[in-house]
Amino acid sequence: MTNQAELESRALFPQLQADVYVNHASLSPPSQPVRAAIDAVLDGYAGQGMAWYREEMQRRERLRDSLARLIAAPADSVALTANTSAGIIAIAQGLSWRARERVLVFDGEFPTNITPWQQAARQHDLELVWLKADDFRADRHAALERFEAELKRGVRLVAVSAVQFTTGQRMPLETMGELCKRHGTELFVDAIQAAGIVPLDVEAMGIDYLACGSHKWLMAPEGIGFLYVAPERAAALEPNMAGWLSHEDAFAFLTRAPGELRYDRPFRPGALMAEAGTPNTLGAAGLEASLGLLEQIGIERIFGHVQAWHDALEPGLIERGFRSARMSDGSGRSGILSVRTDDPAQAPPWAQALAERGIACASPDGWIRLSPHWPNALDEPGRILAAVDAIRDAGGPA
Repeated sequence: MTNQAELESRALFPQLQADVYVNHASLSPPSQPVRAAIDAVLDGYAGQGMAWYREEMQRRERLRDSLARLIAAPADSVALTANTSAGIIAIAQGLSWRARERVLVFDGEFPTNITPWQQAARQHDLELVWLKADDFRADRHAALERFEAELKRGVRLVAVSAVQFTTGQRMPLETMGELCKRHGTELFVDAIQAAGIVPLDVEAMGIDYLACGSHKWLMAPEGIGFLYVAPERAAALEPNMAGWLSHEDAFAFLTRAPGELRYDRPFRPGALMAEAGTPNTLGAAGLEASLGLLEQIGIERIFGHVQAWHDALEPGLIERGFRSARMSDGSGRSGILSVRTDDPAQAPPWAQALAERGIACASPDGWIRLSPHWPNALDEPGRILAAVDAIRDAGGPA
């Protein structure tokens, strides 16, 4: 079996049943290399038991390095977590808050990046400040002016998704990061709709904290993710969500002479304190394999390929009466192309009708969301338009 990834090739996905799979913004099917990596871990444990664990500890070190490269971060600033939510919760519960501090969040975000901040606000008497995420798509300049006006009033932290899950709008992280630095505000980014498809550079973007899960654009199994904490923010975090592996030298009492069992070891700094308990070794193996495929092609090339795919489909959908959420400015584009009819309630029936014709997509909050990745071929937009015409000819979606 080859482990070579090639743009437009589904050779590594032989079991994928959909004729056109454009639902990577929901979940990516595992490739053959991902499945083989997971099988190898099971074989290792089956044959060696605990002796295999050393292999997995070495993998975790490699994986942190790979994830750090993905977001242009120092390797020791990245920790492995269970998912995006775990990373967000670690920061929301790990910051030392003062009553009445303000946290800026965005109406329209996926709840993953809202609920932990609501909980922190409830526990610490914080004030949540709301802006509308879609305002940045309608009039980015005006929205950024409102954003800076709130920062001038004093904001402890901004929590924003790099890409909005409904419309695919890529938020202006570079500008937001610059404004946050100017006004002494910390910037938290939920990157699950960006990492693996949109180039990210946490230092250039001024990002203080970033959390991500692996089952979407990173094309890995569910149940594993990562957390980034900027080195200059590490010392201020409190290990309120810590576990036994959050300590320095946590394995000493298992591998050394008697007398090493202690409960006062210092906590690992920054993001690493979030690695609290037994890791998901199967997920880590799958994520390492999927990152290897992404690195073979390169995120810049993947992003360009997906934009070409969108360019081939979007005009045909607009000609057929759909309204596109895709921004005219390329800096606001992502891996997602979302369209809708005049009746947003028709999004689920359209997604179902397309699924019946072999096209897997999604329908979040009134949008028909199409999210291709590197295996998607540039002849697929023509097949989607043919399916749309067939649905219309049959009287429309049910």
